Amino acid sequence: MGDLMAGQRRVVMASLAAATAGTVAVALAVFGGTGGGHANSLDAAAAAHVATRSAPRTAGGAGPDMVGSPQRASVPGSSSAAAVNSPAAASSSTSATSSPSAAAASAPTESFTQAQAAASTVTGPPTKAPALICGNKNVLTGPAQQPKGSIRVPAGSNANFNFRRGGKTYWFAPGVHTLGNGEFNNIDPQNGETFIGGPGAILDGMHKQDSAFDDTATHITIKYLTIRNFGTWGGGQQQGVVNKDSGSYWTITHSAIIANAGAGVMLGNNNILSWNCIQANQQYGFNAYSNNGTVRNILLDHNEIAGNDTWNYEVKENGCGCSGGGKFWNVINAIVTNNWIVNNRSVGLWADTNNAGFEFVNNYFQNNQDSGLMYEISYNALIQYNTFNHNAVSGGPANAGFPESAIYISESGSDPRVHTKYANQFLIANNDFLNNWGGVILWENANRFCNSPNNSSTGYCTMVNSKVVKLRTCNAANISHQPYISDCRWKTQNILVEHNVFDFNPALIGKSCTVANNCGFQGVFSQYGGSDGVSWNPYQGDLVPNHITFNQNNHFTANTYAGPWRFFIWQLGTRVSWNQWRGSKYKEDKTSTMKA
Repeated sequence: MGDLMAGQRRVVMASLAAATAGTVAVALAVFGGTGGGHANSLDAAAAAHVATRSAPRTAGGAGPDMVGSPQRASVPGSSSAAAVNSPAAASSSTSATSSPSAAAASAPTESFTQAQAAASTVTGPPTKAPALICGNKNVLTGPAQQPKGSIRVPAGSNANFNFRRGGKTYWFAPGVHTLGNGEFNNIDPQNGETFIGGPGAILDGMHKQDSAFDDTATHITIKYLTIRNFGTWGGGQQQGVVNKDSGSYWTITHSAIIANAGAGVMLGNNNILSWNCIQANQQYGFNAYSNNGTVRNILLDHNEIAGNDTWNYEVKENGCGCSGGGKFWNVINAIVTNNWIVNNRSVGLWADTNNAGFEFVNNYFQNNQDSGLMYEISYNALIQYNTFNHNAVSGGPANAGFPESAIYISESGSDPRVHTKYANQFLIANNDFLNNWGGVILWENANRFCNSPNNSSTGYCTMVNSKVVKLRTCNAANISHQPYISDCRWKTQNILVEHNVFDFNPALIGKSCTVANNCGFQGVFSQYGGSDGVSWNPYQGDLVPNHITFNQNNHFTANTYAGPWRFFIWQLGTRVSWNQWRGSKYKEDKTSTMKA
């Protein structure tokens, strides 16, 4: 996990000792700012900046009148029961956005087919956050009357309540509900059960229970509940609060999952997460992972994923690569649409290790500490019609020697042998980038391959040619020969970056945004390969830099640039100008335009 997050980036920088003096200290700063208020001041300045220019827009662009997020209350920086925005603040902003009405809220997206059909109609990136959920009563308020045929759950202690009746619907009466004092006093549903909250219904763990909904029951629905304060401060690492055991066919919708330890939600096969406020959880907002292996078919639609990683794991766990707004691990087929990913420490959304068949469409990534979106040792994705606003601005200055970016692609690309959508072309297209620390970085760690110490995803090998290429066969005897030398490593390949708008004004980012700090870069590059403690490493020297640059079908084209952009190419540390980037040697962005 975390190829170049904190600790891994230190490894790479150490391998470049000949090019740098001394040890490069990489320490993620404690996330600054006060949430929405901080972002809004930037948005106002950025909107004014954009409005003064007449930069051309590519197909699907939002136009020069693009603005940032609407006015919002602050996202809290610590775990607390008051971690949602005020209803008044949310209500005042709802009318100015595409946030749902009460009628729309009663009919969430409930199938992958519906989500794909909706995504196919998108024609441009969002100019505003598409999901303002936290504190929005129109979205989060459940039925005031107990649904016919349901079982009433009274407010107060539900420690002895029987939630295991199979196929039943439970209506939580308004008020605070608790589960007693035991750490393992959780709700263990049976197949086919539904849990609905009445207006103001709160399930509160009181920092006594480690989780709220456990076990592997299937076809579970959770609606209109606020689920908060599960787990202890700093506890629950790699654990989850809702769907702790990654059960299949769970739908979690119209709920507020806030101020919990670990991940607010775990996602398993055929899970739907829609119209939720997922905020101020200590590790992740959600974690799509199962101890049972590959997770298949996930839908995330219209969620506000805000202010997560309050424990600040990357600092306290020394660059663990285990934090952010949300993580996907070994997931096949995911649709991620219409979400607002905002103010998270670490990465906004992170697809890490053998994911494939992903669609990211019409999302708004804003003010995340590091990259808005990271796609690492994974395959086959579409990233289209999204907005990236002011990401990596906090993390960029702390990561000396490596260019942080809004989108960070690490050892990932398309491969037809991985049988999902987008197997032939990994497409990054029609997105808007506004005043991020950097744009799109395509990176491939020369020293990362199956069985290498630089593969922090221990126990995993690539997804190609798996009958032959395995952890045990990527060894000293085989790896210098085909197919092993090719298939024992994840590759950044077959990526097309086209028809995006990259808008960059260093003055709106801050004094630390300088060329020396690697602010304002795009890139396609690797590093000089070294033995890295493995004498039989066949990827030494310029082999990988040459391949990612010239032989792996990675191209930037038909993009629109505004501002003093610069470029990394071939090897980390090789900076080139706009003309060199486009010239006869590298041939990138040949049909793109640049306006200073």
